[in-house]
Amino acid sequence: SGVEHTTKLSLQTLNNGQTLDNADHQQFSMVCQVVHGQVIHLQKYEPSDLSPGTPVPDEDSVVFSKLTYVGCASVNAPRSEVEALRMVSILRSQCQMPLDVTLSVPGVSEGTVRLLDPQTSTEIANYPIYKILFCVRGHDGTPESDCFAFTESHYNTEIFRIHVFRCEIQEAVSRILYSFATAFRRSANKAPLAAKAPPLTPDSDVFTFTVSLEIKEDDGKGTFSAVSKDKDRQSFKLRPGMVKKIVIYVQQTSNNELAIERCFGLLLSPGKNVKNSDMHLLDLESMGKSSDGKSYIITGSWNPNTPQFQAVNEETPKDKFMYMTTAVDLVITEVEEPVRFLLETRVRVCSPNERLFWPFSKRSYTETFYLKLRPVRTSSNTERKSNSDTLYEVVSLESETERERRKTTASPGILSCGSHDNDEPLLSGSGDVSKECGEKILETWGDLLSKWHLNLAVRPKQLPALVRNGVPEALRGEVWQLLAGCHNNDHLVEEYRTLITKESPQDSAITRDINRTFPAHDYFKDTGGDGQDSLYKICKAYSVYDEEIGYCQGQSFLAAVLLLHMPEEQAFSVLVKIMFEYGLRELFKQNFEDLHCKFFQLERLMQECIPDLYTHFLNLSLEAHMYASQWFLTLFTAKFPLYMVFHIIDLLLCEGISVIFNVALALLKTSKDDLLQTDFEGALKFFRVPVPKRYRSEENAKKLMELACSMKVTKLKKYEKEYHTIREQQEQQEAPIERYERENRRLQEANMRLEQENDDLAHELVSSKIALRKDLDNAEEKSDALNKELLITKQKLVESEDEKRRLEEESAQLKEMCRRELDKSESEIKKNGSIIGEYKQVISTRKEGSEEDTDEEKEALKNQLREMELELAQTKLQLVEAECKIQDLEHHLGLALNEVQAAKKTWFNRTLSSIKTVTGAQGKESV
Repeated sequence: SGVEHTTKLSLQTLNNGQTLDNADHQQFSMVCQVVHGQVIHLQKYEPSDLSPGTPVPDEDSVVFSKLTYVGCASVNAPRSEVEALRMVSILRSQCQMPLDVTLSVPGVSEGTVRLLDPQTSTEIANYPIYKILFCVRGHDGTPESDCFAFTESHYNTEIFRIHVFRCEIQEAVSRILYSFATAFRRSANKAPLAAKAPPLTPDSDVFTFTVSLEIKEDDGKGTFSAVSKDKDRQSFKLRPGMVKKIVIYVQQTSNNELAIERCFGLLLSPGKNVKNSDMHLLDLESMGKSSDGKSYIITGSWNPNTPQFQAVNEETPKDKFMYMTTAVDLVITEVEEPVRFLLETRVRVCSPNERLFWPFSKRSYTETFYLKLRPVRTSSNTERKSNSDTLYEVVSLESETERERRKTTASPGILSCGSHDNDEPLLSGSGDVSKECGEKILETWGDLLSKWHLNLAVRPKQLPALVRNGVPEALRGEVWQLLAGCHNNDHLVEEYRTLITKESPQDSAITRDINRTFPAHDYFKDTGGDGQDSLYKICKAYSVYDEEIGYCQGQSFLAAVLLLHMPEEQAFSVLVKIMFEYGLRELFKQNFEDLHCKFFQLERLMQECIPDLYTHFLNLSLEAHMYASQWFLTLFTAKFPLYMVFHIIDLLLCEGISVIFNVALALLKTSKDDLLQTDFEGALKFFRVPVPKRYRSEENAKKLMELACSMKVTKLKKYEKEYHTIREQQEQQEAPIERYERENRRLQEANMRLEQENDDLAHELVSSKIALRKDLDNAEEKSDALNKELLITKQKLVESEDEKRRLEEESAQLKEMCRRELDKSESEIKKNGSIIGEYKQVISTRKEGSEEDTDEEKEALKNQLREMELELAQTKLQLVEAECKIQDLEHHLGLALNEVQAAKKTWFNRTLSSIKTVTGAQGKESV
């Protein structure tokens, strides 16, 4: 009854409360589990039900039909109910072209919300659950009561969009929000509640996190730009009074990843070694996974003008700096309590007029953390809660800085196996290599390189002796290219630029390994940094270049070593040379036959040079592949310090793959006394942890390399022949049935691979046919539309010709009318001219005989004069009317001519040209 009451209460809350936040839904998700089966139908999809080209939905997904997609818009406050409801109202009222869709909501937080076409079930768009931040429905009694919406982070965490939907069945709105609540909840464990946690290997309880801090300031243009860092002091350079943002990037570099659920809090405080009470909570703006899924990003706003941050808002004296502490609390699904990562960084508050963009180094501060966990211990009578995913409790959390600080305070020398430091393996990319070198050595190398450049086809005689002592770090990039024969590699450089634009079938494996390659080196530790970007491109290019081998884990470490000494195009060329010409490529063949041969050769060399250690390993059943695989596959680059790694690559490029045996034997000889005292597990741990750490000391590494160079490894060819002879004997002695079974398994694997390829090709063929059919249908529809347009255009052409003839006839009539009126006007003008002449003559006659005329004549002349004046006035009036009529006719004539001319130039010409284009195109098609 308690569950039923809670269910009714939650139903009422959801119907009236309107909102749902993807942040903390533990109580509500338990209710959804109870109600879920009653109000929603879960659809299970079988592969046979799916047509080709149709995306496969999540197994446990809830599908809602009869929905209309109203539209989307950008929002500034993705978790604001007021803002969301305002956008729902606007988009619903302004929607002119609604789109019918089917909505698929997953049942787990790792799923994806999909919009599907209701007719074809093809996917229109998808939104991962971790990007969806907020859900809202319209209030009851409003026009928006049949609508719901969700906000999501678009492309990155600083752009947010709201998507609005309308339901034909209003009651479905509540059901849809139930489904979102189910998706928002924590991922439930599929194992039984009483199941025990999986057994832990020695290192599986240690998880590595790389946490980066970036500070952004308001640039006054409405955007936030990352602040620079002082190149020498590695301190952030801030401006006083500027509003800022804190961005935290959390990336996991260990093999087993934990599920980061959300950020519990982002805190900040001036100073170093601050107390918890001194930390100040910042306003969270966003949280969630990055678009590529590699890291978890938290963004918070920071107003430095508040009193608690006054210390980091006042200008710092020149050549001084201060500390600032940032903390981020993360809720991790498998861990009982939130985990806090503390970052202590240097900052300088600069003058507003100071140039901040030069010099600078990386714009983020990165720290590596080691989280040690242990399984939660529960009694046999105590059952864990059904909604709890907790597997571990925190034992310790230590940063790389704290570890290094502890190492410097410890006693010098090789650490014992029982020390805490030896429990953790050395991270790849550890150790600094100085570019300083004696003048005499540089002069010797300078003379050698000058002579070498004169004849690059021949190596100088003194080169091997110099290489055995190590190539100067400043010259390694040039020397490595010369040793590999890549001095004239323009064709590989051009090919590389083409290869990086192609898709790699092993992209996911490359992306996964990039984050784990040289995490201790500054150039490669930043997610999305220049180092990781170049490393990804080289590995991707090689996987496309060498299709038979593709990508293998050892390549990323070797490529990283090369990138530290040369641009990526040259690094790719040297990598290709090493893989193809130094025998490394053969180690990665599918059956690893060459690699097993190397292990056999190493064991025979041990039997010859270190017989007591060989016997000890034989008694322990410790085989070479158990400890030497990484030595051969990564050329010692994965675990050993860089000083030693670089020297090994020097020797490899100069003397070949046999150098690996020299170094391996030298390692075994120097570690013999310690290894003779170990058991099986102790020996494996010794190879994994103390051996690489021993050579953090440059002096120890030099002694080891001197020993390796002094050893003469012979009989490799003999041992290789012996290995192949033994293999042949084993195959001959093998029972026919076993041999046939092994061959059958091999053929079955090949057959399965070919069937998979055949299925892929068939799927691609079907998809291509569907695409071609769709293109053909579109072409036919376009052809029909063009034919209709052609008929309409022809009709318009006939009408235009008729209109043209009518306008020409009217124009001819107007011309004839104008001609007649002009003739009449000219005759009238001549007549008026004669009348005016007569009038002038009468006037002159009147003046001459005015004295002699009688009164009667005067009266007669006056009458005649009045008549002539009246006739003259009438003539002038007719002349003016004629001129006005002429002007009017000329105006109409001009308009008619303009209309005819415009019709000819514009619509008529365009119509004729479109007809010519269409008829010409159809003519070409028919041909």
